[in-house]
Amino acid sequence: MLNDYLASLKGRRVTVIGIGISNRPLLRLLAGAGARVEARDKKDRSALGAICGELEALGVSLVLGPDYLRDIEADVVFRTPGLRPDNEALTAAARKGAVITSEMEVFFENCPCDLIAVTGSDGKTTTTTLISEMLRESGRTVWLGGNIGTPLLDKCGQMRAQDIAVLELSSFQLMSMRRSPRIAVITNLSPNHLDVHRDMAEYVDAKCNIFRWQNADGLVVLNADNEVTRSLAAQAAGRVRFFSRRGDPQALLTVQDGALSDGGVPILPVSEIRLPGVHNVENFLAACAAVRELVPHEVMAHVARTFAGVEHRMELCRELGGVKYYNDSIGSSPTRTIAGLRCFSQRLILIAGGYDKHLPFDELGRECLTHVRLLILCGATADKIEAAVRAAPGYDGSNPEIVRCGSLEEVVALAHRRAAPGDIVFFSPACASFDQFPNFEVRGRRFKELVNHLK
Repeated sequence: MLNDYLASLKGRRVTVIGIGISNRPLLRLLAGAGARVEARDKKDRSALGAICGELEALGVSLVLGPDYLRDIEADVVFRTPGLRPDNEALTAAARKGAVITSEMEVFFENCPCDLIAVTGSDGKTTTTTLISEMLRESGRTVWLGGNIGTPLLDKCGQMRAQDIAVLELSSFQLMSMRRSPRIAVITNLSPNHLDVHRDMAEYVDAKCNIFRWQNADGLVVLNADNEVTRSLAAQAAGRVRFFSRRGDPQALLTVQDGALSDGGVPILPVSEIRLPGVHNVENFLAACAAVRELVPHEVMAHVARTFAGVEHRMELCRELGGVKYYNDSIGSSPTRTIAGLRCFSQRLILIAGGYDKHLPFDELGRECLTHVRLLILCGATADKIEAAVRAAPGYDGSNPEIVRCGSLEEVVALAHRRAAPGDIVFFSPACASFDQFPNFEVRGRRFKELVNHLK
């Protein structure tokens, strides 16, 4: 299938927006297929580095810098996920006859094996990884991709019909999708990415594309405990399967008598799940709900007992002088940071702040009064988070103490000075990283590097 698609592009003008890591296999694939490939990126040549010469050697022409979207003349345009489908440059290209698509859309059209996809506001990566681990443990060949793992389009030729592709999908990827996987999972929905989406309604509508194009054979897994996801069931064309940590009677996967339960049959005690936190109980329920026809209970239980987590998610990166340092850089929204705070039974040192996605911090402010003794703020949202804490009912001006820093280096040094044996330092910014770092992975690795250099 993919070969036929690539053959149809031979000699045609194809523009790829974005020269980041995820688009580079796509650019090589298109160039190798004989398309007349153009790559555009807002970064300049010095910022992109050696990849520019590599692409030019393949015959790819480059348009770089602030005006990278000007005057697109192409037969096919591959949109990068961070660029809205209704961007003026894309709509202008479409009016001239260009087909606007994306790497993920073309993958869905050409993937030869079954698809399971996961989206949501929180828990996407962990749930996606759990699904892939359970399937692998049961003997299936799994291709992990989307927002996690590697781009998969260029791997289509290696896939077999009996394999399974497991994908994490963002709202940005889903905005323009017109196909859905056979099994779709929505972990939960709460306000997020409102710096890109017009409002919460558009954000939710984008997420719905993960199941909107299913037929009667499709399955959508929804969180019964989340008001927004629960309400989406009426839109499903196929089967709906609920999971519920709180024991909702409509849910097939739930918690009963202290154990993960599948239709009343216990899988394993919640106390035996290796990953801490009630949010990870929900992640396991979602994963089990997605694969219950594909994976036996004993495999689910084995993964729950042995899976240690994904980097940057409640990751214990060091214990020094009796102080534990946790990297939760994936905490890019208030709800995710709140879930992390609730995993600990003591009040801790919280490091927060970052890029402003225009999300409310009111609930985080209230949670800080209960879970945080020292709040260290850094980044563009520091003012907003501090204001939310000070406005929280019962705040006395010092509990938690609030301190500002100008850089992550200063933050880690201050946390080290102020922490005493038995303390927990929790790096969970509640914000995206883009004010100081290109992504949460780079931010998390820098935090770990700084912590590991402490004396």
